[in-house]
Amino acid sequence: MQLVNTNGLQLALVVARVASCSHRSNSQTPYRHLRQPSNAQLERACHSKSARTVCKAQATGSPTREKPVQAHPSVQETDVVVIGSGIGGLCCAALLAKYGLKVTVCESHNIPGGAAHAWVQKGYHFESGPSLYSGMAGTGAAANPLALVLKAIDEPLDLIEYNQWNVLLPEGEFLTQVGNDQFYEVLDKVSGQKGKDDWAKLQELMRPLAKAATAVPPIAIRADPGVALTAVARYLPKLLSGGTNALKLIGPFSKVTEGKISDPFVLRWLDLLCFLLSGLPASGTIAAEVAFMFNEWYRPGSALEFPRGGSQAMVNALVRGVKKHGGEVKLNAHVDQVLIEKGRATGVRLKSGQVIKTRKAVVSNASLWDTLHLLPADARPKPKMQQQAADTPMNRSFMHLHLGFDATGLEDLELHHIVVNSWEHGVDSEQNVVLISIASVMDPSLAPKGKHTLHAYLPATEPFEIWQDMKQGTPEYEQLKKQRSQVLWDAVERVIPDIRKRTEIEMVGTPLTHRQYLRRHRGTYGPGIKAGEGTFPFQKTQIPGLLSCGDSTFPGIGLPAVAASGAVAANSLVPVWDHLKMLKSAGV
Repeated sequence: MQLVNTNGLQLALVVARVASCSHRSNSQTPYRHLRQPSNAQLERACHSKSARTVCKAQATGSPTREKPVQAHPSVQETDVVVIGSGIGGLCCAALLAKYGLKVTVCESHNIPGGAAHAWVQKGYHFESGPSLYSGMAGTGAAANPLALVLKAIDEPLDLIEYNQWNVLLPEGEFLTQVGNDQFYEVLDKVSGQKGKDDWAKLQELMRPLAKAATAVPPIAIRADPGVALTAVARYLPKLLSGGTNALKLIGPFSKVTEGKISDPFVLRWLDLLCFLLSGLPASGTIAAEVAFMFNEWYRPGSALEFPRGGSQAMVNALVRGVKKHGGEVKLNAHVDQVLIEKGRATGVRLKSGQVIKTRKAVVSNASLWDTLHLLPADARPKPKMQQQAADTPMNRSFMHLHLGFDATGLEDLELHHIVVNSWEHGVDSEQNVVLISIASVMDPSLAPKGKHTLHAYLPATEPFEIWQDMKQGTPEYEQLKKQRSQVLWDAVERVIPDIRKRTEIEMVGTPLTHRQYLRRHRGTYGPGIKAGEGTFPFQKTQIPGLLSCGDSTFPGIGLPAVAASGAVAANSLVPVWDHLKMLKSAGV
């Protein structure tokens, strides 16, 4: 069932609200490094509890590891198998376990978390993916969907609030904050009165859109007619109050500003914000996504949140949610094939030879293209799914630089730094925008005393084509790594000029590393579906008993979006009354 194709304003708004959850997060992995031992020698993390607590929570643990699964030809039975332990897969599994189903998660890696997993080396905690979060301390329909899932399974996080980051643009370097007032000071210096006037006009344009975009929590959605009760009927007054704004939310954000905002810097800034959220400029980013962001970032009292323990703290909370309700998370459990019997998905076969049969469904948290590779050659809908995969545009991959360094004398660093080298060819051009996160600025336990851990990356702008014929470990590969990562070093040196002298650990990741560790086809960030040109498919596939969740499904790319997608998949496998009980436990 595709809500976007139904008639009626209410259902259009439901689609727009869920699409607004596509906040940006970046998919990375542990990488081959230049100065330290191999990935096999990674140490366990140990997060100490700090006195600075913003939200009541449990202490977070270190990345979970297990010994490799031995060859085991036996047959295991479960209600649902989830392929992959990314945020989407774990949200799906945790909710299914809470619903009372027996669920088994099969993860190929030895650390759960997918693109959000972390690893520790020489006492340095390295984040593989997302590092900027908002709405995690929120409640109600406007909260981050991951926060709502964690509330539903009673696994709160320990959150540290902050409100600013550093920006280095062609116009200059400045600190900017969430909240509305401070940005006027930036505009006064960079753009003048015209920029301030346009920003004020934009606030007025966004106010009703933000209200409409937060009318329905995405965890209320399900991929069947029951959505009429769980989403439409339950939130009907809020849906009706949105009026015709729902129609604006489902188009590209550039249509909202067209003919109304003309200041060049404001338009460039909006392009940058859209790119950070979705991987696309304003012309390709759905308006609901930006409206949701404005509701979180540009209102009085706004704050960003960093989970104590980093991204792995979120992963560990979801894993606990799976296990405490009787579910299982298998690590080093690579799925070799989805089993199809009489046209229906009935389980999976692992690389070890073990077979896991399902009584209810298989849910794939792998990408559209990688899920396709798991299907038997004779699966009847496979040709149609192959055509769907071929027709779906694909985002590019990443370059990463992970550093552990001496922090002596660097007491005033910010967590986030955004570098834009040029506006000339667009924010999504190659080797242009660099994002830098220094997680230990927020949580000192993520690095040895007196040290910091840093992650710099090119977000979804690195082409796979220049890497596809390379063989990892060869001199040619190492030379290309050095060449393509130079822009990352240049960006970091603008923040810390003597970073090379300070560096103790250095790791460089490429699209091939992405493909290897995250099992991502061509190392891709995910589908590059532009607003107004296509929609993300819902969770039910053309094969009965096989569902998908993650960034290849509705509502799209980004940590909040994939959390929502996992919830939608789980909700679609249980009765409506159980779904309604879950919404009550989540406070929505």
